[in-house]
Amino acid sequence: VLTLSATPIPRTLNMAMSGLRDMSTLEEPPQDRLPVQTFVMEHDWQVLKDAIERELQRGGQVYYVYNRVATIADVAARLEKLMPEANIAYAHGKMNETQLEDIMLSFINHEIDVLVATTIIEIGMDISNVNTIIIHDADNLGLSQLYQLRGRVGRSNRTAYAFLMYKRDKMLKEVAEKRLAAIKEFCSLMCRSFSRFPSKNCFFFIFFIKYLNFIYKFKILWIII
Repeated sequence: VLTLSATPIPRTLNMAMSGLRDMSTLEEPPQDRLPVQTFVMEHDWQVLKDAIERELQRGGQVYYVYNRVATIADVAARLEKLMPEANIAYAHGKMNETQLEDIMLSFINHEIDVLVATTIIEIGMDISNVNTIIIHDADNLGLSQLYQLRGRVGRSNRTAYAFLMYKRDKMLKEVAEKRLAAIKEFCSLMCRSFSRFPSKNCFFFIFFIKYLNFIYKFKILWIII
């Protein structure tokens, strides 16, 4: 059995580290690929507005991840009020197949500027023109989910941006705080590695070792499986 994974998800890592599976890594990123600039912060509508406008001004598109089906339409309406010039739509897994397909095709064809969606975009979305992602209530998602969602952008030679946001003045749980700190640390490491090491192999090696160290230090591997 050959298992291919774009990211070192915890369950796969655990099986590899325990010897249940052999593991090999691809040590060179795609040509001209840049690290995703990642920000962890309190929710701020003005920051979101600026981020979305900056992406639209360069002809790009935006994911806005909101993982509550019951109120996703309200969030889309709030964004439309904030940016009436943008074409905004929302999508979630409870839509019928035809409706969901129409929305996704419109987004792929650049007819939609901002797609407000649940975590259904976590897997299988590869749109090079989408280079900003905003994750609402990021503290409620697992580490592997955050990493996968962040990987939906930065799939071209453009600099991509990820905003991981949590409610203003919210006291984060210890586990959630560690998840966000992990993502932030990984991204800082990636940016430093790109600037300091001419060899792309060094970047992937250091990132991978840092990933393992952090998981075993905070036991996140067992928490999110």
